[in-house]
Formats: sequence, structure tokens, C-alpha cells
Amino acid sequence: MMHLINQKNQRDPPGVLGKRLKDSAETVVIGGGCVGVSLAYHLAKAGQKDVVLLEKSELTAGSTWHAAGLTTYYHPGINLKKIHYYSIKLFEQLEAETGQAVGFHQPGSIRLASTPVRVDELKYQMTRTHWHPTPQFLIGPEKIQQLFPLLNMDKVLAGLYNPGDGHIDPYSLTMALAAGARMYGAQIYYPAPVTGLTPTADGRWDVQTPHGTIRANRIVNATGFWARELGQMIGFQHPTIPVHHQYVVTATVPEVKALKTELPVIRDLEGSYYLRQERDGLLFGPYEKEEKMKLQDSWVRDGVPPGFGKELFESDLDRIMDHVERAMEMVPVLKNADIINIVSGPITYTPDLLPMIGPHQGARNYWTAIGFGYGIIHSGGVGRFLSDWIMSGEPPYDLIECDPNRYAHWTSVPYLCAKARESYGFNNVVGYPKEERFAGRPTDRVSGVYELLKDRCSMGFHAGWEQPHYCHKPGDNTGYKPSFRRTNWFGPVGRECKLVMEGVGVIDLSPFGKFIVKGEDSHRLLDRLFANTLPKVGQTNISHMLTPRGRVYAEVTVTQTAPGEFLLITGSGSELHDLRWIEREVCDGGYHVSVSNVTDEIGVLGIAGPKSRMVLQKLTDEDMSDTGFRFLHCRSMQLAGVPLRAIRISYTGELGWELYMDMQNMSTVYQALMEAGRDENIDNFGTYAMSSLRLEKGFRAWGAEMNCDTNPLEAGLDYFIKLNKPAEFVGKQALLEIKAQGLSRRLVFLTLHTDDIDPEGNETVWHNGEVVGNTTSGSYSYSTQQSLAFAYLPLHLTHVGQKVEVELLGQKHPATVTQEPLVLTEPTRTRLQKKKRSV
Repeated sequence: MMHLINQKNQRDPPGVLGKRLKDSAETVVIGGGCVGVSLAYHLAKAGQKDVVLLEKSELTAGSTWHAAGLTTYYHPGINLKKIHYYSIKLFEQLEAETGQAVGFHQPGSIRLASTPVRVDELKYQMTRTHWHPTPQFLIGPEKIQQLFPLLNMDKVLAGLYNPGDGHIDPYSLTMALAAGARMYGAQIYYPAPVTGLTPTADGRWDVQTPHGTIRANRIVNATGFWARELGQMIGFQHPTIPVHHQYVVTATVPEVKALKTELPVIRDLEGSYYLRQERDGLLFGPYEKEEKMKLQDSWVRDGVPPGFGKELFESDLDRIMDHVERAMEMVPVLKNADIINIVSGPITYTPDLLPMIGPHQGARNYWTAIGFGYGIIHSGGVGRFLSDWIMSGEPPYDLIECDPNRYAHWTSVPYLCAKARESYGFNNVVGYPKEERFAGRPTDRVSGVYELLKDRCSMGFHAGWEQPHYCHKPGDNTGYKPSFRRTNWFGPVGRECKLVMEGVGVIDLSPFGKFIVKGEDSHRLLDRLFANTLPKVGQTNISHMLTPRGRVYAEVTVTQTAPGEFLLITGSGSELHDLRWIEREVCDGGYHVSVSNVTDEIGVLGIAGPKSRMVLQKLTDEDMSDTGFRFLHCRSMQLAGVPLRAIRISYTGELGWELYMDMQNMSTVYQALMEAGRDENIDNFGTYAMSSLRLEKGFRAWGAEMNCDTNPLEAGLDYFIKLNKPAEFVGKQALLEIKAQGLSRRLVFLTLHTDDIDPEGNETVWHNGEVVGNTTSGSYSYSTQQSLAFAYLPLHLTHVGQKVEVELLGQKHPATVTQEPLVLTEPTRTRLQKKKRSV
């Protein structure tokens, strides 16, 4: 049962506004925590007129007021580092700008490693940080002891040190942002609870409050643990849930009081807690394991209790005693410290612990800034990120991992609860590459062959789907065994690459996002959206949607299946991300088309390898020969009596087809393929092998080599960008300007000399002791027996033969810029063979 504890310093919110509510606004931000107020501040500062913030009770009510206020440059995510970096730089100057004290302390922080694998983790994070401006250093025990003399150093092996980290007073921060927002012209109203949201025909919103209605051009849900309730007003079930988080505050500790400088914040990764100085005492907060942590799941079912705002839960010291004991072992002065307060309050979690930031698919001009487990450090950067996006019409940089559209109908309440428990307990687990988390899986989003494959394959999670990463055989070392080095998947993936290169393999590709666009304006719409020309009926091509600044918003396989009817295929992780972009263009341009999301209805099997044609030919009367079924052509046909659509394409770069069929027919087609290919030793392969094969063929991948941080010219996508096509596609003018100005960097293909480790992407590239770029993806090439990577480098280092170094786990490995592709694609090999025969 939940017990509410009234705080002595709580003030009753005023009963009236004290000023008249505006009739209209450009943007209405709903929620007066630090994130919502930051957005209002940034929008107003950027020059937007008519910015309104509505708060249901008083500013900071919810999770902001009781937060521990930690601030850190560190984040394992690549672009979330930018969010943290901007926040700290904002906090440093906010008091001078607004005249409002913020209580910002910057003693630095240290993440402690007390096992060898933790040291590897710190090295892994260092190579992902060197190419960012974030100040971060790997330090040894002597330096750690110097910075934090009260530590028991018996188990400490190393630390990740971020000078400039620290903590800030959340209440003061929010008030300073509010002062800045008002200074730049924003209006802040409270108490002004939103009682209703009504969309208008022209894409605006009527925002109802007890004080009247505001007509808004857009609304932003920044309501913290009320986010789910606000979303329900317009038909969304946002996957957010409150978690009980506790931290402990001690009385004065003599040894702390005697120090001349403030202690850095420490994060004991094995002990799973943070600890910082609080005046002359200490404050520490643990993250319990999932079996001990507590969810406020009743709020998901029944809503937040009326009147809850600046209240706390009843504390439970027993639940965190394991962590208290580990903290006392690491910081022995805690053993004699008196506890003066235990704060237990709600913080909001999403299933993957990342916030939901940006415009939401399915409702025009509805934005979210919700799901913040770390709202204080995110507040400044997210306010700026969303403000830039709203003002310019595109995100300032790629942050798809926080896209609210990564969740959909499959995000059920049981799944939400299971993942929130897991994520809370995983706060300080080792962050491996190729990480998988298994709580709540599978969802109801499984393909038609999942039951046939689940016991033979190591599954990966992709937008709710289960998809084979690799398949195992008797005698293989099976199970999920993560590592920073090559591990138990390395051998099986090599076997699958050989299968596809020499024989025939089948892969489940059902997680692809799939849309059907048709109608009288379909050509005009897609000509506007895509930089490539549109394929003819029965043909396929690779096309890219660009932003107005000429960045790569999406890569899509486009097939014209009938006159004016198109099948669009995108990656699993960008399904609703891309659909929202398309739907927005349809509305803004007034196109007469229908756009249908058929992702869940259509299953996809890929078949690839030199023997794939003979297997397919056994199951159909269609001519599957090279001249009868050409590369990048599409055909409706029957396979083993099942109607489907076949496209001759394969992301492995080998001879192959993708077969699109009703999901319920997938198992029939799969079993027919496996039976027909028995003499050819047909077998399964997974996404790890496909990634290795695509890399050695020089294929770029969206989300790695291209995204909203890159333009298609520097990514080497010139072939797909038709600057001379008549249509004025989105981003065309920006690309013409980029081309005229010339590039400053370019994507290159690297071969590496390594031992038992391969690049993954986002590693630092060095030259002559200087950071010069970063990798985007990497793998081991089983065909050429070496490690490969794509990387962005400045133009003067992009010529073939150029020597650089790639940092992997603290070691700089020699790398060479190499002519791509390393392995020719099957269509290219076939074409060269025909040319050779004709000579």
C-alpha cells in the first residue's frame, strides 16, 4: 500500500491563476518539471512567439523536486552525450543569464571498476568518447585515492573520471529556467491542469483547462509520471511507469567536514549505487535488483492519485540494505554516520530506460518529452534539441534511440512492467556490445516462423520482434554469452557466411517496416519524398528520404507493384519513425493517397546464395533464370502453391530474393524451401552473418553510415541521389549547396589488424596521435579473414593506402583505407563474367 508523507516545506498551490489565460499559442508545453520548463525557455529564447506552459499544480511537482540532482557528461549512448554536454554548459551560465541561483556543484565524478571486465567496459567507453568533446579520462587507483581519500581501495582497479560532473539543486534549476522563459516572453500558468485535448481539422489543438481553452499549433506532453494519463486523452497508451527510487542522506560526517575540497560523485558499478557529498554529510542512492525493486504499477492501471504532486512514498531501508552494506565497505566512514533522511519518490521509466523525445506518429503536431529516468541532466539538452527541431522542422542531430515511435501496440502493460523492473536492476550492469535483455519477451509480435526457429537460433530483439542473430548446431557453445571480445557466436556466424557464399541460406526478415502507398498522387508524393527516381512497374530501387538540410532521414527499398501502387520497405527500428515523416508530408502537401502500414500482416523470408535459384525453381513454374528474373525486379508468383511477391535483392550482396507473403503462410513457405533445398544443404542464417556479408560488399546501413548526422554525398550514396531529376525533392537545394561548397569529410572503408576483437562502430580513429574521425560500423570478414570497418575521415586522409589507427579496448590497431568493395557483389561478378565471355 502506498503511504503519502507530506513535506514540511510544501506550499499549497494558489487556487487561481492571477492572470488571464491566452486564447492561442504557437506551442503549449504541458508540464512544469525541469524538462517542460527547459523547453519553454529554449523556445522563447530562440524567438518563438506565444509559448505557453501549463502546470497542473506548481512548478517542480512530480519527480523534479525530490531528485538527487546528479549531473554528468557521461552516457554510453553516442548522441545522448551531446544532450548531457549541452545541459552542463547551460547550467554553468544559467545563473549569470537569469539572475537566479541554481546551486550547481562541479566536483567531478568517478565510475569505479573493481573487476577486470569492468576495466574493459571503461576502455570500451573511452574509445566511444575520444571523438566527442566530453571531458573523460581513464584513471588508476592512485589518482582515484587522491580525488576521493575516503575510499577503501582494496578492490578498486580503475575509474572513469569526468571533471565538471557534479550535482545541481533541481528546484533552483527549474526556477532559473522559468525566470529565463518569462524573460524571453513565454507565459507560465499554474495551477492549470489540462482537462481535455481536441484536435482540429487543420492539425492544431484545443487545450482545455478549468480557466478556458487555448488553441495551439502544437502541444508537447512533458508531464512526467502523468504522461500516460495525458496520452490517454487522445488515444495513446504511452509505455511509462513510476518506479520507487530511494536515496539516503546522512548527518554531518566529521571526516567529510574536515575536507578542504568537495568530494567527487562516485558510482560504484558493482555495488550499484551512487554517492556524493551533501553539505558536510553524504548522500547515496542504490538501484536494487529487479526482484527487490518496487514499481507503482497501480498508477498504470488506475491513474495517479488526485492531489499527488509534492508527496513521497514510505521509505523501506530493508529493501536497499545490501547496497548500504556495500557502500559502507567502499566508504567506511558511512558505518558511523547517522541517517537523517530517506527519500523515496517516483521517477518515470520506459521499457528501455531512455526517454521518448519528439513528434508522435498517429497525431499531428503532438510531441512528447516524457519517460525521463534522469530528467535533471537531460533537461537542458532535451529542451534545446526539441526547440531546434520545432523551429527548423528537423532534428538537429540523430537521436532515434529516443524516438517515441520506437514503441507501438506490442508494448503491453505486462511487457512494460517486466522491462521497467529489468531496466532498473540493469542500471549498473556491464554494458556489452550486442547487448540483449530478455524480460518481457517474446511480445505478441512474432513472425510466422518464430516457433520453428526459436530453439535453433539465438534471437535478437528488434522493435518488438524476435529475429535470429545466429543459429546453433549440436556441439556449439550456445546461450547468450556477451563479451567485449569475440565470443561464442564467432564460429557459427562464420559457418553461416560460408553457407551463403557457397550454398544457400534462409533468413527471417519479417521485422522490416512495410508500407503500401497508392492513389492518384502517389507518384507526386514519392517523387517529393525520395532523392532517387521512382522505379518502373515491376522494378525496385534503393531510395533515400532527406531532411531540408540534406541529411539522410531514411533509407527505403521502393517497389512499384502496379501502376501508382508502391511497396516501401524500411528497417525494423525506423518503422513508425519513417511512417510519421511520410504522413506529415501527405498532410502538409494535401496529397490524395492512402498510406497503409502492413508490417504485421506481411511476413518476409530472404533466400540467398549461389544455389538459391535452383531451390526456388523446384517450387515454381516461373522462370527464375538470370534473364527471366532480373536483379531489382519484382514479380507476383506462387511458391509451393502460396501466393507471394518476390523481389530479386539480397542485403548479403549474393544471389538472392526476398519473399513477401501473408504472415499466416510463412511457415508453409519456409518448410517448402527447407524440403526443396535438402540436396543443396540449405540452412538458416541470421543478422550477424548478413551484417558481415553486407560490410565486405561495401553496403551502407541506415543508422550507422547514414542518418540525420550525415549527408548522402559524404556517405558515398551519390549513385542513389538524382540531383538532375525534375522533381523538387526534400533536401535538393541543400544538397546542391553542399556539393558546391565541397565536402570536409568522407566515408572510407578500412581493413584492420586485430587479434580477438573486432570493431562495432563508434570507435575513435587516430592519426599521428590526434583524433581524426570515428568508425560507423565494423565486423570480421570471414571471406577475407580480417576485420573491417567503415569510418568518417577528413578528406586529406581518405585516399586508398592511407594508414590510420582504430582504438579498441584501449589499444590502437593499425588500419588502412582500402578500395571498396572488398568482395564483389553477385550481380557485379555475373556482369563481369558475361563481359569476359563476350570478349
